[in-house]
Amino acid sequence: MAEPEHAGGLKRSLGLGHLTMISIGATLGTGIFVVLGEAVPVAGPAIVVSFILAGITALFSALSYAELAGMIPASGSSYSYTYATLGELIAWVCGWCLVLEYGVSVAAVAVGWGQYLNELLRLLFGFAIPDALSQPPGAGGVVNVPAVAVVVLAMVVLLGGAKESARVNAIMVAIKIGALLMFCAVAFTALRAGNLTPFFPLGLAGMSAGGAKLFFSYIGFDAASTAGEEAKNPQRDLPRAIVLSLVIITALYCLVALAAVGAMPWGRFEGAEAALSQVLSDATGGGSIWPLLLSVGAVVATSSVVLTVLYGQTRILFAMSRDGLMPGVFAKVNRKGVPASNTVLVSLFIAVLAAFVPLGSLADATSIGTLFAFGLVNLAVILLRRRNPDARRTFRVPFSPVTPLLGVGFCVYMMFSLGAITWVAFGLWMVGGLALYFGYGIRRSRLNDQAA
Repeated sequence: MAEPEHAGGLKRSLGLGHLTMISIGATLGTGIFVVLGEAVPVAGPAIVVSFILAGITALFSALSYAELAGMIPASGSSYSYTYATLGELIAWVCGWCLVLEYGVSVAAVAVGWGQYLNELLRLLFGFAIPDALSQPPGAGGVVNVPAVAVVVLAMVVLLGGAKESARVNAIMVAIKIGALLMFCAVAFTALRAGNLTPFFPLGLAGMSAGGAKLFFSYIGFDAASTAGEEAKNPQRDLPRAIVLSLVIITALYCLVALAAVGAMPWGRFEGAEAALSQVLSDATGGGSIWPLLLSVGAVVATSSVVLTVLYGQTRILFAMSRDGLMPGVFAKVNRKGVPASNTVLVSLFIAVLAAFVPLGSLADATSIGTLFAFGLVNLAVILLRRRNPDARRTFRVPFSPVTPLLGVGFCVYMMFSLGAITWVAFGLWMVGGLALYFGYGIRRSRLNDQAA
């Protein structure tokens, strides 16, 4: 399904460093800066184990992504992989889940960006943007203006081109890694063993529920796979970038989580919007420059996630549009090789979503869509091993089919750890997606035209 370089398609300009930074940029920051405050009250100090559980679930899927990315270096991530292995209908279901994963997660991170922006303004100038203009309806506000602003800024950067966007992202990734390491160095000075006992105050069920919420934190490691047609050497670099980024991310998440719950009693995380900043304020007595520096890092970190996940969303819609399953406007590129109309339309939709929907609802909806798509990727590896065992693979999932089956099992387990309301919303989303496919996509699909 790959197109020739540029010539109506995308431009190959990204190396291993760019791809790894895209994955880290799309992942690192979302959960640790934004969702941690919502997950700790569910799991307690066992939040560290919750991160490990979510990381293991992501790792199984990452190995499957790595194998398929080396075989099918096309834009579209798991949509393209399932299209090539499981057929058009399953690919549509997967792509529809990815629209939920990427689009809604951008909105969720944009909401979190506004929270840390307010924290930064409070620390610098002693005031914050009023709730009416910084919170969505249902959370005490009318419209979330900061969330809209960061989405629009990301849109402007993406319109400059993939390579230029990757450079901006690499700078932001370096800043946020530095901010998290700084947080650990300060928070560990205030660590109290008593804050870590009991370690499982809400039992294994609480740890599992925390892991399901925190799976949102790992969404984005597959972002490199959406750049399959913009990578210089996709067969070699995509598998390496996916696995390398996930290892770095998991290590940092566990380290920061341990520092956070060790420095501040887990019960105080309830309702904390900028949780890590509050931890540093407590650890340093409230008068230090460290919370200010962390807030700067958090604003940069969440900006990076918005940029890279928005990038991934546009490339998935590009692939679906090229296959005829979405309107053709999403597959049109300009002279720079950028799907400009696609980028503008997606950004405007996400900006509206971020302006009016609360964070918690967005995060849980994103997690369930992602887990479903990851399960399909694991199944695709098993099927492709049977159908085409001799195909060239630059990376092979070890101990297949056991490892991909474990990946499916972990995804199902995490999905059932989410609440009933999330399942209802997911069911309605899937019904709407199938209606769109049978009412529009199947009639205009490239496969249908070829059969005719």
